[in-house]
Amino acid sequence: MSFSLWWQYAVIALLVVASVLYTFRKVAPKLAARWQAAASIALTRPGRSRAALALGRWLSPGGATGNCGDGCGACGSCDTPQRAADHPDGQPITFRSR
Repeated sequence: MSFSLWWQYAVIALLVVASVLYTFRKVAPKLAARWQAAASIALTRPGRSRAALALGRWLSPGGATGNCGDGCGACGSCDTPQRAADHPDGQPITFRSR
């Protein structure tokens, strides 16, 4: 196998891994954040190399800032859908069996 063919396979593999990670973070953001935090904790344990410590600090998830832009969802007030009772012309949907 020639070097150029190996290089093409490496670039394609890198693109596939990047797209899988991007999709995983979009589909399961909480699970991805948990795994990212676990990897960060594992890499920042005492006795690790400088490169591992730097990678662990880089992977550590950012803390919640308390504004509605960070998406923490702790208070439940960010982007909450309005209830039907908030609209005077809105009615709740009721289902009846036949």
